[in-house]
Amino acid sequence: MNLSPSLQLDLEDLLADLRHARRNDDLGRLALLCYCEVRRWARKAGQADLAASSAALVTGSPHGSRQAFLDDMDALIRRLEALQQDALAAAPEGRAEAAVRTRR
Repeated sequence: MNLSPSLQLDLEDLLADLRHARRNDDLGRLALLCYCEVRRWARKAGQADLAASSAALVTGSPHGSRQAFLDDMDALIRRLEALQQDALAAAPEGRAEAAVRTRR
């Protein structure tokens, strides 16, 4: 998967926000990030299925328990991490390094 440096940096920021909210068990923040930010990023990246599934996590049927919601969020984070790894692997040599330098 080819992502522009801007999308790669946005994904890195999004993952950091999701991990922080997950580490603190902040369900409201996780729901907000999932519905608004993941969906926005996925649309920009051309990942319509990811956008739809992230919206469905929040707007679909109620979760059976708090743990079920957290499990779904963990799966979403893993999916985004896999996209990040794919993008880094597909990036031409130096492009990923340039994205990291731009970030600093």
